[in-house]
Amino acid sequence: MKRRFFFNKVSAAFLGLGLATSSFAKSTKKKNKKVKVCATVDQEEVSFYADVIHESVKVVHIADTHLFKDDERGIPFQEYSNRMAKAYNQTTHFKTGAKTNPEEAFEQTLAFAKEVNADVITLVGDLFSFPSEAAIEWVLNKLKETGIPYIYIAGNHDWHYEGMKGTLETLRDTWIEKRLKPLYQGNHPLMAAYDIKGIRFLAIDNSTYQINERQLAFFTEQVDSGMPLVLLVHIPLYAPGKSIWFGCGNPNWGASTDSNHELERRPKWPASGHTQTTLNFHKQVFNAPNLLGIFAGHIHQNSIEMIKGKPQIVADDNASGGYLDINFLPMNQKDKKLIL
Repeated sequence: MKRRFFFNKVSAAFLGLGLATSSFAKSTKKKNKKVKVCATVDQEEVSFYADVIHESVKVVHIADTHLFKDDERGIPFQEYSNRMAKAYNQTTHFKTGAKTNPEEAFEQTLAFAKEVNADVITLVGDLFSFPSEAAIEWVLNKLKETGIPYIYIAGNHDWHYEGMKGTLETLRDTWIEKRLKPLYQGNHPLMAAYDIKGIRFLAIDNSTYQINERQLAFFTEQVDSGMPLVLLVHIPLYAPGKSIWFGCGNPNWGASTDSNHELERRPKWPASGHTQTTLNFHKQVFNAPNLLGIFAGHIHQNSIEMIKGKPQIVADDNASGGYLDINFLPMNQKDKKLIL
């Protein structure tokens, strides 16, 4: 049986197609229209309905594949990759219970995306267990073979060689530049907007658990555009009662709750907790009138949260075959009469 959720009113002014401009943003503010958003969730199938959606958009959402493929180029880095190279050698499929592995699961998910003629594949981090050149090249080839557009943001493992010296921000910048850069297709690696059939997908990197000032300003600009937005992040945004791994904006996040820094051989989270910018980002996300929803990964378990009427949906890990089959759909006339 489908679980059905009705979300509270959100404001959205975008009624057509195209990119936002400053003049467009001004005009949309004058024509703000409140809409109701409806969604259904049936295991990995997610459907969103709203009157600002004018064309159907199919998204195949992938998180936490944890590919460990490597070759001789990775030998000098084995001191830093050894643990994660063994972490996901064999997994259990999230639906069938059969034995599988990250490569097989990723290929099966891409095959599904081709079968359903997806408009876009969203890859929201921990695609890799460490920044292996062999794994990155393999993924780029597999994505090219599908012929389907994709959006990528990094997860905390994608750029992390365990035990390598440096701050999280410095290590992220270093390995994005050295290894991950081709996956961004020329777009900014920490923040980018992708317009697909009238919906703007925002890819914002929170793989350090923090948001910087430039990212916050970028998000504010996108909200001001008036376009319907979908936020893609690796680490879920905090919801009351959730664990510390819902760490972006979690008021309990910090040194006292960091139980994994020794295992992952990385700097401990700061004693002061989140920056005010990160907390401001959390608040702005859930106050954004034109945000349709948030899609994330990181926790390796399907999850649904409702925060101030905004849905956040987290995918099962792709290392175990998990994915989300997301559909953004126009409302038919009967549903409009019933819901609007």
